[in-house]
Amino acid sequence: MKIAFYGSSLLSSYWNGAATYYRGLLRDLAGRGYDITFYEPDAFDRQKHRDIEPPEWARVVVYDANDTALRDVIARAADADVVVKASGVGVYDEELLEGVMRAARPDAIRIFWDVDAPATLAEIGMSPDHVLRRVLPQLDFVLTYGGGQPVIDAYTGFGARRCVPVYNALDSSTHHPVPREKRFASDLSFLGNRLPDREARVETFFLDAATRLPGRDFLIGGNGWESKAMPPNVRHLGHVYTRDHNAFNCSPLAVLNIARDSMASTGFSPATRVFEACGAGACLITDAWVGLEMFLKEGEEVLVARDGQDVADQLAALTPMRARAIGEAGRQRILAGHTYSIRGAEVDSLLRRQKAILRDGVAA
Repeated sequence: MKIAFYGSSLLSSYWNGAATYYRGLLRDLAGRGYDITFYEPDAFDRQKHRDIEPPEWARVVVYDANDTALRDVIARAADADVVVKASGVGVYDEELLEGVMRAARPDAIRIFWDVDAPATLAEIGMSPDHVLRRVLPQLDFVLTYGGGQPVIDAYTGFGARRCVPVYNALDSSTHHPVPREKRFASDLSFLGNRLPDREARVETFFLDAATRLPGRDFLIGGNGWESKAMPPNVRHLGHVYTRDHNAFNCSPLAVLNIARDSMASTGFSPATRVFEACGAGACLITDAWVGLEMFLKEGEEVLVARDGQDVADQLAALTPMRARAIGEAGRQRILAGHTYSIRGAEVDSLLRRQKAILRDGVAA
């Protein structure tokens, strides 16, 4: 089957945390025989900060962010057996959604793939005339990269025929243990862009912990933090390219995960960083969120904190030996149950069943 996938970027993780998710899932689906074309706009300087060049397992069409190019890529949806519009493309989101679903063939599978479901649901909940609410009943699936039953219930309540979470996972060929590097050495590291719905939680869990432990070294990576006031024991790196994520995760004593506001409140929404860090064998400390036990066991495979004091206490008590044990236990748990091979098999099964339903329905 041919998949036309309209997303933010496959080639760049610059201001684009979904890149790892896209790459892991689509590479696995390509290995299962899918013919994939990924459409991404030339926007937000992402093409200047590519992590990868176009891969052999997908065609990538980079289009200009203008009306003419938009019309061209929308028309190409008619060539696909599966048409996917992802959330958060960043430009022409509403036009793309309405356009590609209208251009899709009658026998094509139509999917909205939400990589930030809690935020999307909050947005459409406040806007009865939102394009997504109009389009939802026409779609075969809403797929999300997290959210559990609360997100399923919310989407079906808005008219979706079927909502299926396809959680983040690990691509072990990309994220794995590597030797430590001095430039990433610290006691606690955090990687994430500065976003309005994350900043307060970074202050609570990361910067407060650094203030409480002035003798320990803290490292923060990601875009937007250069203008943020921070304690003197915090070092800021700026954007960290995907090629450096393994070293970033392997070099500190521990790595911190901080969920965005909506994902923390909804639960069941582990970020890509969780799987990247665990895949590298990092000792992960995460903020608390409902559903964590689906992925990692507290105290054995991950450490959990409710606030900055908890983070400071966990870090102060952590020895290198215990950090290594937790990191390896977490890595084995993720390898056993949360890889993109497993997620790809789930999506493959959904698509093949739906294709059979559509084919039989058309024949009837």
